[in-house]
Amino acid sequence: MRFWRTAVLLGLGLLWWWLGPLVPLLALAGLAHPRVRRAWRPGRRTVGGWGLALAVLAGLLVLVPDGLLPLPSGSGALVTPGYTGRPVTPQPLTLDAPGTAAVAGPLGLSPEVDTAWYGAEQCAGIDVTTGGRLVALCGEGDDQRLRVIDADTLRPLAGKDLPDPDGAPGCARVGFHLDAADRVVVPTADRQVLVVATADGAGEADLTTLETHDLGALVPDDDCLLSVAPDSDGRIWFVTRQGRAGFLDPLGGPPQLLELDEEVANPLTTGPDGGVYVVTVGSVARLDVRGGEPVLTWRSDYERGSATKPGQLAQGSGSPATLLADGLIAITDNANPRMHVVVLDGADGERVCQAEVFDDDASASQGALVAVGRGVVVANTHGYDGVLRTVLGRVPTGGLARVDVVGRECVPAWTSEVVSPSATPAVSAQAGLLYSWTKRKSWWGVDAWYLTALDVRTGRPAFSVRTGRGPLLDNHWSEVTLGPDGAAYVATLGGLVRVRDEQR
Repeated sequence: MRFWRTAVLLGLGLLWWWLGPLVPLLALAGLAHPRVRRAWRPGRRTVGGWGLALAVLAGLLVLVPDGLLPLPSGSGALVTPGYTGRPVTPQPLTLDAPGTAAVAGPLGLSPEVDTAWYGAEQCAGIDVTTGGRLVALCGEGDDQRLRVIDADTLRPLAGKDLPDPDGAPGCARVGFHLDAADRVVVPTADRQVLVVATADGAGEADLTTLETHDLGALVPDDDCLLSVAPDSDGRIWFVTRQGRAGFLDPLGGPPQLLELDEEVANPLTTGPDGGVYVVTVGSVARLDVRGGEPVLTWRSDYERGSATKPGQLAQGSGSPATLLADGLIAITDNANPRMHVVVLDGADGERVCQAEVFDDDASASQGALVAVGRGVVVANTHGYDGVLRTVLGRVPTGGLARVDVVGRECVPAWTSEVVSPSATPAVSAQAGLLYSWTKRKSWWGVDAWYLTALDVRTGRPAFSVRTGRGPLLDNHWSEVTLGPDGAAYVATLGGLVRVRDEQR
């Protein structure tokens, strides 16, 4: 049979697609036998043909515009469910936590999954303009790029490269925000804060720098800007990795700075009463403005722990301060054997209560808590130390938990074994659902990723939608974002994923 090797390869390819990566691994193991190796030894013409085909394919992928192709999906189509659970009827929640928007989310009604491939570029943060466009900060390390993306096609409409560092490397993960005018406010690797329009005068997507604030005189070149956020009076606050915090004066005065003298690994949080909360590696600090200058109002220590846990980026809390109802704020600590959800009074920093979550020696967090009125939902990221932790069907510890503040006590409401390796979930008050980016353990070695919805009241899974297979679907610390169209968006290592109910 002249083409027997081609036929066998096609058969192995089909088995790989259906069953997963164990098929090629077993095939490679068969090459250990000398007779098999001799039978499969390719000739020069075969090697040249395969090399030419791969070169042509790689060239085409480089030339194809970002977002035109879907994310390539891996193997295991038959051994991973495409959909579990059932559609739900919305059960709206009353969430009076500051900054909590009453947005919709998918209900599991014949959900559609759409993806866009951006090559090796990950979009770490996503926000939505009032016009329904997506704004994302993409790239790798110090090579960062702003994008305006069509929410329907998932294709970029405009792009802008951000400056490279002028000294030491910048912060690998930075936070940006959209202001009331849909302008991007973003820190850069060369210690500037840019204000960038996302549309031109005709409403077309555009990224034009409107303001540039150089903080190089206040922030040394061995430090970097970590995040920015607006306060209730229009100031733009910033915080650096080495613990410098301050704001830009909206009236044009000089930038103001306050030294916190502790490393920071989380974005800052601004409250409706003018308070600004910074979580350092050992404490929570509230900053306010008095006499036109930033001042430290209070500082509250938490259990820092003895080491950085697997699943966290730095020793200490892995969560920024989350605003709850009634002036409360919540963080997680780094206690052993179990971490706590810690709730403080935002006015004076007094500890209201705390509660242990998850199991001994298997708890960590790296991402914002999700506010649910006077409670929070926390995702356990323990064990996720990179993309390799989730390949070949493996999963880290995982788990989700809700803790409510009842009077002056922190009461665990529920715990779920759903594994969300590194994603920050999102809650829809209109649907009464919590959405998380999840993965299931597979003895077949298949890496299938899901958008999973849970009843936020009980923690019971409502439905899960398979969004794709393979390492490119790993979100790698990005969060779930809900859009005004009722869709859920997630940035992954290779691009964007959107899940929405069937469009009629």
